[in-house]
Amino acid sequence: MASSGAPTELLLQRPWLPVNIDGCQLLAKSWFGDTAYHILLTDMQSVWEERMDSGSIQSRAQELNRRLRAPVKAFFSHLREVVQPCLSGSDGRPDGPTDSEAQISLTRQEDGNISMKLKSELAGLPLYWEFHCTPAPVTVVCVQLVRPLLAMSQLLQRQVEQLGGLLGRKDAEIQDYRENGATLSRERLQTDVFEEETYRENFLSKALPLLCSEQSGTLSFDADLRHLYAAVTAHGKTRKRKLSEEEEEEDKKEEEKGQPPAGITLSSDGSVASSEAGRSRQEDAAGAKMAERPAVAQIRQSVPIPSDPAERPPSKPKKKKVGLFR
Repeated sequence: MASSGAPTELLLQRPWLPVNIDGCQLLAKSWFGDTAYHILLTDMQSVWEERMDSGSIQSRAQELNRRLRAPVKAFFSHLREVVQPCLSGSDGRPDGPTDSEAQISLTRQEDGNISMKLKSELAGLPLYWEFHCTPAPVTVVCVQLVRPLLAMSQLLQRQVEQLGGLLGRKDAEIQDYRENGATLSRERLQTDVFEEETYRENFLSKALPLLCSEQSGTLSFDADLRHLYAAVTAHGKTRKRKLSEEEEEEDKKEEEKGQPPAGITLSSDGSVASSEAGRSRQEDAAGAKMAERPAVAQIRQSVPIPSDPAERPPSKPKKKKVGLFR
């Protein structure tokens, strides 16, 4: 039973590693805590995941090992030590003293799920475990794989453009040397002038077929790409943290001033309205008051105010009835 495992940020910082589990080539990334884990697997056609917390691990352990009565912390460290090498590119073989005892197998099921079964020994008794991986949601695939790969491709494209510009400047520098009489001491060091379009066409025609043939057999995610992936994900995490800190600072400043956050104002009935609308209403009311002031002043000047309070007319005179009183 899948449960809430690692937070997304923790798993995002883990690299994708090429693994071979029971003869199946996969890319894997995993996070193991004290009593929880979250794993992702992909063959570049589908992505599977499983999240487990302490309660789910305890329940599955009891189902697979009837005689097991130990708490999760007592056996999960052993399970982690056995499984992590299998998911880190160690040819599916755990390291350490349990090498000869641990066995792992992978099965693709008809419903699209995959199952990994593990058998090892703990305190002289067999310990069984199973990973039940289901297709990962699209949001998880985008966050953990698609977005970082797109950012990596854009970063590499900018690097290529900068290197192309640098080669063009180097060619201009070499040409200037030649025009001023400089010559090469060794002819084998001479190079052709860099032409970006010609280079791109030759590179694609030679490298693309070779790359496609290599990917058909194995999934590659070498150390340089893993380093670039880690840099991209770490930068994204730092940027999100800075944005959240800036928003918190703005909210605190607004609270100290006793005003609602920018862009929001409260009406008299407690409803929320935009600050632009509230500001325009305030300006209109102020303009109306300013326009009323001269008129009120003229009325006061034209109508004499009696000194005796008794002579003052009532504030609300009664309407006269026609035909009854004159």
